Amino acid sequence: MAIAKNVTDAVRSSFGSLFVEKMAITHFRDGAWEPFQIQPYAPLPMDPAAHVFHYASTCFEGLKAHRHADDSVHIFRLNKHMKRFERSAKLLCMPVPDPDEVGKAVSKLVRENKEWVPEEPGSLYIRPTLIGTLPNIGAAAHPTTEACLFILLSPVGDYFEGGLKPLKLLIEPDKMRTSPSFGSAKTGGNYAASLGQIMSARETYGTSQVLFAPGGDVQETGAANFLLINDKEILTKKLNDSFLHGVTRDSILQMGKDMGYKVTERDLSIEEVIDWVKDGEAALSGTAAVLAGIGSFVYRGETISCGNGEIGPNTLKLRQALVDIHGGKTADAHGWLTRL
Repeated sequence: MAIAKNVTDAVRSSFGSLFVEKMAITHFRDGAWEPFQIQPYAPLPMDPAAHVFHYASTCFEGLKAHRHADDSVHIFRLNKHMKRFERSAKLLCMPVPDPDEVGKAVSKLVRENKEWVPEEPGSLYIRPTLIGTLPNIGAAAHPTTEACLFILLSPVGDYFEGGLKPLKLLIEPDKMRTSPSFGSAKTGGNYAASLGQIMSARETYGTSQVLFAPGGDVQETGAANFLLINDKEILTKKLNDSFLHGVTRDSILQMGKDMGYKVTERDLSIEEVIDWVKDGEAALSGTAAVLAGIGSFVYRGETISCGNGEIGPNTLKLRQALVDIHGGKTADAHGWLTRL
């Protein structure tokens, strides 16, 4: 099993590959959720006919706990993540967990494993996961009436091994990342739906991700939200059901307003993106990567540089500002941190 022996080894390992020896778990049976239990990290006993294996009834969250200089531990935007977890469960027609109860279980599990929270720039990655466990392969057109919810903890280092590097993205003008009405669910099926296109682009063009823009409507990549940035403005697509409502995206936008940027949310065209990056910046936001700068795009076989091809100064400034809130180096003006 992938249990971490110590924090140092976990942080040095591949992101999210080693786990704390304790996990939290609960089950939905007979129409009600059981109390959460904290138990040793271990494989789950699963019926081969479980709904999750056949009809993809699963969703998850990803959030982090951070250690501050005074040795206190804080979870970033716990309530926001729990509300999105609830939304995903509803979209999947699964037994819906109470976000407050899941939040309490997350806090308790992290509190009891505070020694596993690394010092900055490391953090403790938290993964609540909900799966359908009804043993019925005839339930293709029916939701699961039984479920398991478990919470894993993984001490992690910086997402970018060897430091920040500008990303190279393929712009996909035709294909969708996933179903337009289902993109806002944080479910494994949405990531699986785009994986083939990401792998193909990586092999063909050497890109790290695909920016999906079906019909010219710029949305998001396979695993992160997309933003355009310059000295005065942050521009990104307005929220709808076609893509994930990122918590980091929301944090960057609120923080950007605090820092004097004009924040605009509206539809974006491919042509506008290409024109913007002649002297502006482009970036991806997400819990794992925080804010990652884009150095170039590939569009219809042509490579297009973003500015000078390096990570832009505004991207770096915004990223550092958020990291400083994570680590308690600047004031938490919005009450985003839950102290344990």
